[in-house]
Amino acid sequence: MSEAGFQRIQRQFAAHIRDPRCPAPGDIEDRRLAIYRDLFYNNIESFLHQGFPVLRAVLDDQQWHALVRAFLEEHGCSSPYFVRIPEEFVSWLASRSMAAYPDWLVELAHYEYMELAIAVADEDFPAQGINAGGDMMLAAPVVSPLACVLSYQWPVQRIGPAWQPAGKEPVWLLVHRDREDQVRFTEINAVTARLLTLCQEQPLLSGRDVLCQLAEELGQDAQTVCEFGADLFRDLRAADIILGTRLDTINNLQQEQ
Repeated sequence: MSEAGFQRIQRQFAAHIRDPRCPAPGDIEDRRLAIYRDLFYNNIESFLHQGFPVLRAVLDDQQWHALVRAFLEEHGCSSPYFVRIPEEFVSWLASRSMAAYPDWLVELAHYEYMELAIAVADEDFPAQGINAGGDMMLAAPVVSPLACVLSYQWPVQRIGPAWQPAGKEPVWLLVHRDREDQVRFTEINAVTARLLTLCQEQPLLSGRDVLCQLAEELGQDAQTVCEFGADLFRDLRAADIILGTRLDTINNLQQEQ
């Protein structure tokens, strides 16, 4: 058999395993093909089940297996690593019509995926350049690279087999990994979400400057917001969400003085 012929059979075999409606290579017994079809489907389905336990629990068997089968048939993963499958699954869900499913399904899937994403993230707590006990009002607060602010239109953290929302209820969540490698979700308000976002977007601003900008956006008194923000900064540092202050901003402040 020529190389081109062998590759043709490989492609035909792979297409059939992903979608049994595609014709299989003619010289392979269907009993043998069924073993590969089942292994392929069951492995992917089991991995998705583990990665999205709430999603699996709120869908009936027909809905769930139809979703998994459509994913296998329609989506070509860009990575060979199993750990990337949940990310590919969420991207696929967001790219297609989900009219047959609850409106909150895509956000619920993303919420569940974020736990894995933070758990396996390559980033770590910086070992240098940070003063863990620095004054966060005078220098720039450092947000953990293992913290992420999430915004959803549905209260995804409460969805489960016993309860599903009747309407939209916007929610802000913070997911982060602490120094014990525990992934934690915290419900926060829009002000805390904006504060953390400003610290990430403008990493050289002192905590006071960040809070003053926040006060201006809110149309609030800067002194009042700074007093509230100082306490919030301390709570965020205690939770390993803010790691301390940037040493280079302390040096810059000293040079300006």
